[in-house]
Amino acid sequence: MRKASRQLGSFALAGALGFVVDVGVLYAAMALGAGWIAGRLLSFVAAAYSTWRFNRRFTFAATASPWREWWRYLASMTGGMLVNFLVYSLALSLLPAAWWAPGLAVGCGSVAGLAVNFASAKLFVFKS
Repeated sequence: MRKASRQLGSFALAGALGFVVDVGVLYAAMALGAGWIAGRLLSFVAAAYSTWRFNRRFTFAATASPWREWWRYLASMTGGMLVNFLVYSLALSLLPAAWWAPGLAVGCGSVAGLAVNFASAKLFVFKS
């Protein structure tokens, strides 16, 4: 139980790092002319890459070759990404059109997808 708690805490820390990357890339993409959907898809891949690197190093023991593990990680994060994107879209539709709304919507989506992403990473990508 203690190992799982430590892993969840470390996974949440990786998620916080991923959130910063996600929001930063989203706002950069939007400033360059991407819409909130295209920008979000780009920011998701950047955030997934940064969280994979962190989780591979600090949260779980690395398993397969990095290339194979990356693709497994990206595929397994798809479930959480769908939950995340659904909540992100819903939040954007409910929030006023303001500069801070996409960042808050990313945060809401990230929290919603956390459990799905943790379970899939622990049970599928980094299983012992």
